[in-house]
Amino acid sequence: MYKRQIEDGLQVGPMRVIYFHQHFSTPKGMVGIRSYEMARRLVARGHQVTMVCGSYGGGQTGLDVPFSKGRRQGTVDGIDIIEFDLAYSNTDGFIKRTTTFFSFALRSIRLAMTEEYDLVFATTTPLTAGIPGIFARWLRGKAFVFEVRDLWPELPKAMGVITNPVVLGMMSVLEWLSYRSAHRLIGLSPGIVEGIERLGVPAHLVEMVPNGCDLDIFASDSEPWRPERVKADDLLAVFAGTHGVANGLDAVLNAAAELKKRGRDDIKLLLVGQGKLKPVLQQRAFRKGLDNVVFHEPVNKARLAGLMASADLGLQVLANVPAFYYGTSPNKFFDYIAAGLPVLNNYPGWLAGMIADNQCGFAVEPDSPTAFADALERAADDRESLRAMGERGRALAVREFERHKLADRFVDWLEGAKS
Repeated sequence: MYKRQIEDGLQVGPMRVIYFHQHFSTPKGMVGIRSYEMARRLVARGHQVTMVCGSYGGGQTGLDVPFSKGRRQGTVDGIDIIEFDLAYSNTDGFIKRTTTFFSFALRSIRLAMTEEYDLVFATTTPLTAGIPGIFARWLRGKAFVFEVRDLWPELPKAMGVITNPVVLGMMSVLEWLSYRSAHRLIGLSPGIVEGIERLGVPAHLVEMVPNGCDLDIFASDSEPWRPERVKADDLLAVFAGTHGVANGLDAVLNAAAELKKRGRDDIKLLLVGQGKLKPVLQQRAFRKGLDNVVFHEPVNKARLAGLMASADLGLQVLANVPAFYYGTSPNKFFDYIAAGLPVLNNYPGWLAGMIADNQCGFAVEPDSPTAFADALERAADDRESLRAMGERGRALAVREFERHKLADRFVDWLEGAKS
């Protein structure tokens, strides 16, 4: 029988973990795979995991059997999966998103109140993901660990996405109740950890486990490829992620316009992904004649690894919102350094500091097309220095953010909550 020694000298046997993540995906999908990797590590350490999720646009749960009575289930890579027939896309409007979030929460509560398990784990977004954990903690006395990927309602309020004071107040109550109900919490960035502690959660109950680097995907041999419009000797800078309000991708188009003025047609900016603002960005690029911007549909992790093997630079771009500076842990940054790509970051904060400290890219001031374009020109004109930046980024990935190391820390933290 599996047992593992934990820090306080107690031992934790195999646990049955029910894991709530509405936007779960395996590597076959085109979105982040943190929950997949964490669940796999729990399984490797002898625990049983039931993943509860919805149907996320761009995601792939690995299940292909038909839905029956609003759900389907099966086992994928050792993870038992229950997928609700609740389709969600980041292009959905506010009302549809809200309806989907609460529908998932209600169905999850039913499972939390009826399934047999030892520990419930829930991860945002959305914030409503914590609701089944609250019920499990107070009505069934179960161990509950809550993972916070974004600070809500702080981020939507700062972005102006949600302005209704009643809605913001309700979200604040849910945030406080989720944090105070959990036996332990996980934050993905320094700012998230600080935000949790500001609400009165003792520091010893909060652990930072940032997003990680999938070296087995991005550091392995992949077949390089580029879109047809990108020449072999062009500098290729890639953004791979959601095209939404938070991402601030107008900054990329502004830099592209500046590069056009300078006649730098040898620098191509590739935007890979989908999102609510993608059509708007495409229309603007067409109107302005920005043929140095290339749009591409989302690709899965294996295909993305091949693209990054051919790229020269990764673009870590966000809207200039102070809440983002220390309150995010973007998947794409960790994918870039795992692939050995230097990173161009356009907002202050912990990632900008990490890039500067490790000399693995460019940290430019926000809202400055000139600074953005200057960095791209420096990258294009000194490929040798650029490669050295990428090597330092890869070393950082191996040293501090290797996925399996972080997944072990994650499992240790969950086992401690059960003990």
